[in-house]
Amino acid sequence: MMNDVVDLLTAGEVELLGRLVESSNGAVLVRVTHHDDSRLAIHKPVALERPLWDYPDGTLAGRERAAYLISEAGGFDVVPPTVLHEGPWGTAMTQEWVGEPDASPEPVVDVVAPSAVPDGWREVLRGETPDGDPVVVAHSLDQRVRTAAVFDALINNSDRKGGHLLLVDDRLWGVDHGVSLGVEPKLRTVLWGWAGEVLDDADRARLDQVREALDSGVLRDELTGLLTHEEIEALLSRAEDLLAQGRHPVPLPGWPAIPWPAM
Repeated sequence: MMNDVVDLLTAGEVELLGRLVESSNGAVLVRVTHHDDSRLAIHKPVALERPLWDYPDGTLAGRERAAYLISEAGGFDVVPPTVLHEGPWGTAMTQEWVGEPDASPEPVVDVVAPSAVPDGWREVLRGETPDGDPVVVAHSLDQRVRTAAVFDALINNSDRKGGHLLLVDDRLWGVDHGVSLGVEPKLRTVLWGWAGEVLDDADRARLDQVREALDSGVLRDELTGLLTHEEIEALLSRAEDLLAQGRHPVPLPGWPAIPWPAM
């Protein structure tokens, strides 16, 4: 089914449904149709990307496609089907829309009062509202969220906001990976609940699958043209380092650990 969706998104015709006004890079909601099948998708044209000083090479669309390929290679299965599509605005990242456009996914990260942290969740940040009331950012300790945290460490995700994780029909999806896969360490995430803890065996196996896919050349070939040679080597180094250390990373000094806004 996943390959069928990828084929549809790649070959289908794009119908514009509306602009996503909160997006900083001209994202639009589209319907992609091929033969008798169609899917809602988010469509981010390269032509509408805003240049970022700390990601001077390649495109954000290419990084989103690369994140999907890495997720599939390791069996993380956290990124929705994502392709590069030639649409009405030229080359664009096209990613299957998960859930219904007007539905609110079940949260796995939230901002709540300190006394309202749900059972089975862990607090990662304390703050206060504009009125001075205390609040915390907390996230679920569900294994699927933990796997997403390992994936973020692997791809060096510098913008894992709480709203980028969508629990839909008992499946956890992560979206918005355009500012990831840089060479310099830039992990910035709300998923610090396991910082310093030993990696789960299943997540170690996923990291090892990515390492093997890069060593064999299969994944390396797929990523060529999406990432620079240095970025692909940095990806391999992160996989090897995470496996050697055997633990979730901890926040780095000199770099903000939490994205803003957190949600």
